[in-house]
Amino acid sequence: MKTAVRQPAVAGAFYPSDPDELRQTIRGLFAHRLGPGREAIPLPGLLGLVVPHAGYAYSGPVAAHAYAALAGAHPQVAVLLGPNHRGWGPPVSLWDGGAWDTPLGSFPVDYAVVEAILAAGQEVQPDRLAHVAEHSLEVQLPFLRQVCGGVPIVAISVREMSHATARKVGQAVAAALGERRGVVIASSDFTHYEPQRVAQAKDELALAAISRLDAAGLEQVVAREEISMCGPGPVMAMLEACLALGATRAVRLAHATSGDVTGDMGAVVGYAAVAVVR
Repeated sequence: MKTAVRQPAVAGAFYPSDPDELRQTIRGLFAHRLGPGREAIPLPGLLGLVVPHAGYAYSGPVAAHAYAALAGAHPQVAVLLGPNHRGWGPPVSLWDGGAWDTPLGSFPVDYAVVEAILAAGQEVQPDRLAHVAEHSLEVQLPFLRQVCGGVPIVAISVREMSHATARKVGQAVAAALGERRGVVIASSDFTHYEPQRVAQAKDELALAAISRLDAAGLEQVVAREEISMCGPGPVMAMLEACLALGATRAVRLAHATSGDVTGDMGAVVGYAAVAVVR
């Protein structure tokens, strides 16, 4: 039922559950030494973003770069794609229930876009199980609220996705958006639990493909170099959607690792923020 509200699953763990503390935390992430320095650095023609999804203490400053670029864009809908870490539900699961609640307020679901994506083919299936405990999209919402208010959303959770499927999903998203002013947000962390030097080198290879808007190349380099990026499928689908919407280039906004935050360089996780623009 569309009245089934998606409740926060990781508030109090990945980010504060108290609204005032959460607002203060987000402001601090924009001002962080690894952050953008201010809350709004608008990027004209913005169509899509790559954003990390770890706990705010680790990846929040890098995520802040992406949302600073989104500030002032005033999208009419935000389509969020993220990895399904628990493996529940179909390979590509589209939330068809009610609003998503957060400590800062709720986000309505854009059912017109949901229905258009579902009508486009069999690659995406309506499902809620994949979303109920998944953090990769949830952690985007407080940032999104900070810069875009309660913009309607569409939430897609990806368990597995080849480039061939990602292309179809991306094209379905682009067609569903039509003339709407939308943003497509791909949630992904990069290399997991490798030494800083190794993680940086592997992340550079993945970021090079993203910077070329080369979704197929991203799939190839992730497989060839065994890059433990958790969201290549969502990123590929975002790239294909943005290309269908007229994207011409990607802008790398930030890259850091958990080691840059904690000082432990022995086994880090990589985080990146990238914007795709017309």
